[in-house]
Amino acid sequence: MRRAAAWASVAVVAFSGAPAAAQSSLAGATLQVTRATGSIKIDGDLGDEGWRGATRVTTWYEINPGENNEPPVRNVALLTYDDRSFYIAFELDDPDPAAIRAPLGDHDALSGNSMDFAGVLLDPLNTGRNGVEFFVTPRNVQYDAVIDDQSGENSSPDFFWDSAARIGAHGWTAEIRIPFSSLRYRNADPQTWGIILYRNYPRNFRYQFFTTRVPKNNNCLVCYENRMDGLERLPPGGHLVAAPYVSGTAASRARDDTAGEPLIRDPLKGRVGLDVKFTPSANTAIDATLRPDFSQVESDTAQISANERFALFYPEKRPFFLEGVDLLQTPFQAVYTRTITSPDWGGRVTGKAGGIRYTALAAADAGGGTVILPGPNDSTTADQPSASDVFVVRAQKMIGLSFIGALVADREGRDGGWHNRVAGPDFQWRPSGADVVTGQWLISQSRTPDRPDLADEWTGRRLSGGAAQASWNHNTRHLDWAAKYADVGTGFRADTGFMPQVGYREGYAQAGWQIYPSGFLRRERTFLNVDYQVDQTGALITRDVEPGLGMDILWNGFMQYRYIDARTRAGTRVIQRRQLGFIANFSPTRHFSYIGVDGTVGRDIDFDNARPARGATVNISATLQPSDHLALNLLQNTRWLNVDEGPFAAGRLFTQRVSRVKATYTFTSRLFVRAIGQYISTTREPQLFVDVVDARAGDFTGSLLFAYKINWQSVMFVGYGDDRSLADQRTLEPLDQQIFVKMSYAFQR
Repeated sequence: MRRAAAWASVAVVAFSGAPAAAQSSLAGATLQVTRATGSIKIDGDLGDEGWRGATRVTTWYEINPGENNEPPVRNVALLTYDDRSFYIAFELDDPDPAAIRAPLGDHDALSGNSMDFAGVLLDPLNTGRNGVEFFVTPRNVQYDAVIDDQSGENSSPDFFWDSAARIGAHGWTAEIRIPFSSLRYRNADPQTWGIILYRNYPRNFRYQFFTTRVPKNNNCLVCYENRMDGLERLPPGGHLVAAPYVSGTAASRARDDTAGEPLIRDPLKGRVGLDVKFTPSANTAIDATLRPDFSQVESDTAQISANERFALFYPEKRPFFLEGVDLLQTPFQAVYTRTITSPDWGGRVTGKAGGIRYTALAAADAGGGTVILPGPNDSTTADQPSASDVFVVRAQKMIGLSFIGALVADREGRDGGWHNRVAGPDFQWRPSGADVVTGQWLISQSRTPDRPDLADEWTGRRLSGGAAQASWNHNTRHLDWAAKYADVGTGFRADTGFMPQVGYREGYAQAGWQIYPSGFLRRERTFLNVDYQVDQTGALITRDVEPGLGMDILWNGFMQYRYIDARTRAGTRVIQRRQLGFIANFSPTRHFSYIGVDGTVGRDIDFDNARPARGATVNISATLQPSDHLALNLLQNTRWLNVDEGPFAAGRLFTQRVSRVKATYTFTSRLFVRAIGQYISTTREPQLFVDVVDARAGDFTGSLLFAYKINWQSVMFVGYGDDRSLADQRTLEPLDQQIFVKMSYAFQR
């Protein structure tokens, strides 16, 4: 499936890390930066006085598709700073400026395979393992993210910074200004930072240029950063941002949430809230929120839910939870902040002291969401029983580029009588530049709510259990392999996390061999994946063997084919599953910027009715850009199953489709209008089901949004939403219609 922005800078390397002893040998050349001799105006013109004495970086390496070759085009970067900000400029040649791929779009709307962009990875704490990224396209679409050699890249966090870009007769230029208040660095003088400058250049292949050498298929990226010396007399911190907001919603809802019933107008609802961020020092950030507005202005990614054994995962996008987001990534997803569904208030502190990175979060959750009820072979959900208070603490002690860590997560029901508490250590060790060993051990102690009306297992009983996991990853230029073992007790629960499976033991291994030819094919990997799971009694859950082949090809293409030979338990039966899995995606031109298809076909399993089946899952998506202002995102996901055994006959059990169209017209990099229409339809043959089901079901979601953004916290949204469901008359009847307005402004000091 498409990754529109994630891994934008490092699609060709795997993330983990490097050993402490190897840090100095892995690091690239040292750059010397000096203070600006004059002022700089961020307008894309590099003629300002402040650029004249700036450090000029002309040594670049093509790390993809080549391996540290000289780039085919000229790249120059300029570095300098003043009392308040760090500055980067780029002079980027292009033999055919008309071929530059730079449509307008929303913040963070980058695609590495289909867009030109350039920017910087900064590691102000000089850790050699994590940092922040700032990228800009030739039409000034901005992208920012945090990156960690353990957990990868996350584009959800946003920062305050400025940029401008221009396309010229010989290529394009860009300027970036990053206030020191948006960065975290040591209280030292002079400073040494880590830095990597980067250019993305997609043509027939995706070319990636760095200012440091990065080997193929290695275990880290940040560990290879350049060092940057010369930063002196930087401001000590003390940055304050207060972002109040006001919003209003006018809605009409169907009586009893039943399609076809008359709409009842809700009272006009207004809401006022406040987000505050204070950085008293460069190493500490304090966040607070009062009546936060965590509404989503775009529906979650479309996923097919029919015939799924376990709950689906959706990414966190809410700003309050994104400070230090990389710290909360552990081998088990023991913290998943979307389980805090409707907080009345929240507060947290994030920082570093004595070589220990930490974050502590507290929130009062008014409830209203769902809780995952996990099991060894599937999971279900139940309504949250009541409001609750949530407390999370996470800490990491760095030892070179390795670390040891600890996590505590506690959720206490406000009505008393139920709780969930999780705690335990984790670690990551890098014995060599090619290896990373990771592990985690957690214990949980729970008391379920006394609400059997919501869930059969909620009888006020006490549960306890443990969860342990260890893995070893090895990556070299040609050979890569990984092994993992996990053991999760039946009584383990992580109600503040996302762990839909418990009560199992798992052994997993994979191995691959890569080659790098030239011409039409630039990389080929042959692989074998093996997975074996049993429950705590030793009964088989699944045994899966998957040989396959993947390759990078012309038109920024990727293709993968794998054969799936599995035996999986459904109910009390173990059923064989043999399928062909496939992935193919391309970014052929600037106007037809993406097309992709993936899925499986062959012998499958009807998990709801515990019997063999045949079917397919096919996911098709495309992005069309008729102009630099208009983008059309199209998606069609389909799943169907046929069964040979049933109460009365055999035939098509069900077909489920998710159809989605998103059209975005971007006037400038700050102003856009977006329309989304999504329809999920399911057709079933009721006589083939053991339980009673409807023959047809359908849900439509539509939205129209007008957005103006000065920055990520100074925004104005005006939108309309329309939810409909298929009624007995086989027509889409309204369930919910609403108009909303939101205005927020960030005051900074």
